[in-house]
Amino acid sequence: MARYTGPRVRISRRFGVPIFGNSKYLERRNYPPGVHGPRMRRKISDYALGLMEKQKLRYYYGLQEKQFRRVYETAIRRRGVTGELMLQALESRLDNVVYQLGFAPSRAAARQMVGHGHVHVNGRKVAVASYEVRVNDVVEVRNTSVSRQMATRSLEMSTSRVVPEWLALDREMFKGVMMRVPAREEMQPVGNEQAVVEFYSR
Repeated sequence: MARYTGPRVRISRRFGVPIFGNSKYLERRNYPPGVHGPRMRRKISDYALGLMEKQKLRYYYGLQEKQFRRVYETAIRRRGVTGELMLQALESRLDNVVYQLGFAPSRAAARQMVGHGHVHVNGRKVAVASYEVRVNDVVEVRNTSVSRQMATRSLEMSTSRVVPEWLALDREMFKGVMMRVPAREEMQPVGNEQAVVEFYSR
C-alpha cells in the first residue's frame, strides 16, 4: 500500500502544527516553507480552509487520498455525527491503536510493525494497518524476540505518553484491549473534522 515518504518538516511548517510529532525545526521556523521566508498571506477561502483541514488529518493518520475518502464515505453511511464517526474510524485503525498503546514510537512505525506481522489481534496475526479494531479486541505484540524487543524499546521511549482511557495496556504481557469506542472529547486530532465533512459534501 502506498504511503507518504516525502519531507515531513515541510508538511508540518505548511500547516503550522507538528503533524509528525514534535519538531524543533517547527519551533525555530514557525512560518510556511518557501524561498521568500515569512510573508503576509492572502485571505484563505472556505474551500482552501476545508482542504487544509483534510490534508492535516490525512497526513496525521498516514492515509492516501483514496483511503481517507473511503473512511469519510463509510462514516456518512452510518447513523450519527459524520465527523465524530470519521474520527472514531481513524482512531480504531490497528496501526493507530498500536501507536496509542506505545508499542511503536510513531504511526508510521506502527504501520510498518503491523505490515511485517509483529502484531496479533485476538490471537491471530493481522498484517493490515487499516484493520478496524473493535470493542474487547485484544491487540498483542507477537511473542518473538524481535517483536518484543521493538515493543520494549518503544515502551521505554514513550513513558511520558499517556495511554487513552478507552484502551487498557498490560506492559508486562505486551497486550492491550480496546475497552470502548473513544468519545469526541477523548480524541485530539490536528484538524477540524467538521470542515472536512463540509469539504467533501460540496
